[in-house]
Amino acid sequence: MGVVENTAPTIGDNNPNLDTLSTKSSNIDSKNEAPESKKNEHGVMVGASAEENSGCIAPEKERRLREMYDKFDADRDGSLDLRDLTSALQQCVPHIPSVYAPRLLEKMAPYDRVSFPDFVRYVTRQEEKLEEIFHELDRNKDGRVDSYDLQLYSDKLGIPLSVQHSAHIVRQMGATNLLDSVDLAAFQNFMLLYPSHDPREVFQFWKHRLVIDTGEDALVPTDFTLEELKAGVWWRHLIAGGIAGAVSRTCTAPFDRIKIYLQVNSTRNNRLTLFNTVKLMYREGKIRSFWRGNGINVTKIAPESAIKFTVYEQVKAWLQRRKGKSSTEGLSIAERIMAGSLAGAVSQSIIYPMEVLKTRLALRRSGQLDKGLIRFAYKLYSTEGGFKCFYRGYLPNLLGIMPYAGIDLAMYETLRNRYLRDNPEMSEPSVMALLICGTVSSTCGQLASYPLALVRTRLQAIKWSTNPDQPATMSGQFRYILQNEGFPGLYRGIAPNFLKVIPAVCISYICYERMRKELGATTT
Repeated sequence: MGVVENTAPTIGDNNPNLDTLSTKSSNIDSKNEAPESKKNEHGVMVGASAEENSGCIAPEKERRLREMYDKFDADRDGSLDLRDLTSALQQCVPHIPSVYAPRLLEKMAPYDRVSFPDFVRYVTRQEEKLEEIFHELDRNKDGRVDSYDLQLYSDKLGIPLSVQHSAHIVRQMGATNLLDSVDLAAFQNFMLLYPSHDPREVFQFWKHRLVIDTGEDALVPTDFTLEELKAGVWWRHLIAGGIAGAVSRTCTAPFDRIKIYLQVNSTRNNRLTLFNTVKLMYREGKIRSFWRGNGINVTKIAPESAIKFTVYEQVKAWLQRRKGKSSTEGLSIAERIMAGSLAGAVSQSIIYPMEVLKTRLALRRSGQLDKGLIRFAYKLYSTEGGFKCFYRGYLPNLLGIMPYAGIDLAMYETLRNRYLRDNPEMSEPSVMALLICGTVSSTCGQLASYPLALVRTRLQAIKWSTNPDQPATMSGQFRYILQNEGFPGLYRGIAPNFLKVIPAVCISYICYERMRKELGATTT
């Protein structure tokens, strides 16, 4: 990789809003320096006024920084505030989310407004620190950085980036097919307004992830790096995700109960519409009846997540040892599906009795839980064949794990990568784009595995069904449904299932972000 003059576009080239911007560093001009003033290591004159500080840089650089500053000053009041910086990140630097604006403001000035001298000081210091990072990345010291440099350094930090991800980051900085690397100016330009110059934070920002709950059990847990595991980040994310999932499931519980009721009781001869089901449930138990079964649905989040996470990490470590990978290298999509499916199978095997109880509680009538949950469970045990009643429907549940996990994850990665290809100016998809990707991928996974989920629910509730002649085996259920209801019968109750996805995702994301911040679980 030879030394070639950079032809990569700056922020301004990629963005018409900043078409004159170039943040290439210039030497500090000391000719106008007062005799009693000295420059510190950031090129800022100690003991000089703010006005003097803004005048101690080279005229060309001052002109360029002034153009950038004025471009950011949306209200033209001569200073930058939080609103100006938020707008600047949204419109001029879309690869840095606008949620970083408060932190950026704090970095630029210790108060609520940023003057031009404050801005100059920030840019000078940031460029200096980014130059240090650049030289650490530049392994062969040729003045350029490519995707392999990013991969090597990310492995060193314990924050691994995939080949595709690191190549995409370099392309965002300005690399092209002809020139697959960037120089110092392009690197500084790309990260100038990211409010940190700590290498670990920069790489964590590039690896940014979201965790959302769609109202269904996610079968592939979130990946945590070795450093995140050691630092205890993982348990903060799990707690935040658990609380978000509990709130989300509680808010969408009526949809879940309606779905179960339709799955078990709606047939070709007993057609139940969404509206009729709502009326039946309200007439039988009033408004509280819509939340039957929600308590145990929320309770199972904690043990299920803990088991799934533990097993996933063990399987992931085993796969890495088997493939000869280091602990800092990530898994491929196929390996993640395999690890996630095994983790899901183990966790489902252990907590499956709670799934059966959830279904039975959702179908119960008023007065059937008067003596408490334990007596309710004991009654099932004593009247329905002992402990095996808590594993009815286990086989279709187990078989549904692989298609759901595989399609969900593969579709999510496909949509995410397609979005990044269609929006080359962004290093990471926006929050809304990730939510849409998660919603669509989860919906596709549910479509593929829904017939198995339907059969599972019918087997779990076979003793309470309004159709007592149904077969008690998985294959028998499929034949019975196809013969009596046709192919559409395999998708009974899917409408309320789809209706809950969007509110579940939105509620989960809002709660997750709030709890993550409260617990100090960063995603930067």
